[in-house]
Amino acid sequence: MPFENASNLLSELKVKFNDGDVVGGKETLSKLKIAMLDFPDGSDPKYMQISVEGLEIGILMMIDDGDLDSFVRNVAQIKPLYAALGSSSSSSSTTTGGGASTTTISRKRHILGLNLMNLLIDNRLSEFHAELELLTGEESRDPFVTFPINLERQLMVGMYDEVLNVKVPHPSYQFFVDNLLQTVRDSIADCVEVTYKTMKIIDAMTMMKFESQKELLAYIEEFRDDWIVNDSTSTLCFQAPPTDSKAADIPSIKMIHQTLSYATEMERIV
Repeated sequence: MPFENASNLLSELKVKFNDGDVVGGKETLSKLKIAMLDFPDGSDPKYMQISVEGLEIGILMMIDDGDLDSFVRNVAQIKPLYAALGSSSSSSSTTTGGGASTTTISRKRHILGLNLMNLLIDNRLSEFHAELELLTGEESRDPFVTFPINLERQLMVGMYDEVLNVKVPHPSYQFFVDNLLQTVRDSIADCVEVTYKTMKIIDAMTMMKFESQKELLAYIEEFRDDWIVNDSTSTLCFQAPPTDSKAADIPSIKMIHQTLSYATEMERIV
């Protein structure tokens, strides 16, 4: 029976996801997707539920694995199912506020928020705003969705300090935030190197939110190898000091030869 087989695979997928078995979970997800090909046409709720839950777990699993390509594919596959289900997507329970209370959170909104984060770090802002237009009022007010919306606003007005100090609503968002922090640091570095000639290393650490000098120097070595690190004064130099031109730098002999050559040619013409 297609339903019984798929239901067993979904249960197996949940177990492997909860155990953190990403490799095994991917294999089970692949089997589940094959089983989904035998689902009857139409919108039978029990088959739709299995498809949606399986893809939702797959999306969260791809984030754990840092597999963005698979994440994008699974999001593309689940979107038509969400459209068919409307607002009645599956839900899960989680504990918030350090375990103080248990709140029922729509997993659909969780997935929608993660998709917005992916579009944001990829700088696909037109698609980001197009996705916002598809949200219901309730979805747009959900913490999972308001998080990327607020981030986008902060980035647009250059509130980089707020972005660097952001607190994620769920651990699954940290992967995208880490990628976004790299983008923000690059933007700060671009501004710093054209605004200042030199800067104290400690000030650069504070501005770019590095916790140690070692992290800052590693960033410089990998991404800003033209910055000059002065260990004796603990400063960074962003612009090489100008060098005064000397008489020896002028190619005088070459210029004399060229001038004599021109004079000789003019004399022949005359």
